[in-house]
Amino acid sequence: VTEPELIWYATNHLAVISADGSGTGRVLTASVDRNVSNPRFGADGRIRFRLEDSAEDHIVVINADGSGLERLVQGELSASGFDLGPGDELFVRVARTELPGEIFAVASDGDLRALTAVDAEFLASVRLGEVREVRWTSPDGNEVEGFVHFPPDYQPGTRAPFLLRLHGGPVSQFRHSFNFDAHLFAANGYVVLTPNPRGSSGYGQDFSAQLWANWGTPDFQDVMAGVDHLIDQGWIDGERMGVGGWSYGGILTNYVITQTDRFKGAISGASEVLYIANYGHDHYQQQWEAELGLPWEGDNRENWERISPFNRVQHVTTPTLLMGGEKDWNV
Repeated sequence: VTEPELIWYATNHLAVISADGSGTGRVLTASVDRNVSNPRFGADGRIRFRLEDSAEDHIVVINADGSGLERLVQGELSASGFDLGPGDELFVRVARTELPGEIFAVASDGDLRALTAVDAEFLASVRLGEVREVRWTSPDGNEVEGFVHFPPDYQPGTRAPFLLRLHGGPVSQFRHSFNFDAHLFAANGYVVLTPNPRGSSGYGQDFSAQLWANWGTPDFQDVMAGVDHLIDQGWIDGERMGVGGWSYGGILTNYVITQTDRFKGAISGASEVLYIANYGHDHYQQQWEAELGLPWEGDNRENWERISPFNRVQHVTTPTLLMGGEKDWNV
């Protein structure tokens, strides 16, 4: 992270430094503006790592001096764990929207050869609906990306009941991987939208940091624009809509139901509603202070109250189920 003051909104970069910790580190991916994780040196002295990019996860290699960046595994997939053989042969866990993660060997030209088929029997026993990657424009001109899961028997031109499913984080993303919950809801007749609004992690630091001390504003606009896009496409019934999520997905659900009455039901799981009540109680104390300030200093308390959904509870008309764990001191 080159800008740690942005806490979790900052992009994680790849850097090298002397093995004994002396000298100054050198950032190798400053121009990429995408999150890097799981770096590993190969026998050839080059570094392989995972790169998060616009709802995809790639495996990338770069020279130790920062030159020669090459995407070894890329495309509409999520490559997560990987390992190297004695000759730097690459083995990777890959998932797609229709495929839970399996292990593949990667050829020199990037072709993937499946080594496992752990879920083949399961997949043969179920019907999966179509999953489409979609993009739409938010009111302020921002492009937003997400996935639409259709019921297996969906008929074009049919307006199906709809679920808006929101991810946690907020610095996270829905990706080209197998979303069991979305497939399950779709199998029960719902069209499901899983959006990546502002705050999501795969679209660069600025896209993520636009949520800084501004929760429930740009991300609310983004997800509601996505709902309207699906209505415009003729896929969903705007009179039969539900919304829900967990952790920040639950928090964003709270922002939705305090700003609109368009949903017939909501589930807010493991969320927060009055943020001052979490101060000194959860383990995010450093992050709360960085983003909103000490609540007893200056005008900081206004920051805490301004973005707390509890302070708009009088606007809630949506039947809502709040869910939390009795022993969950997190959210």
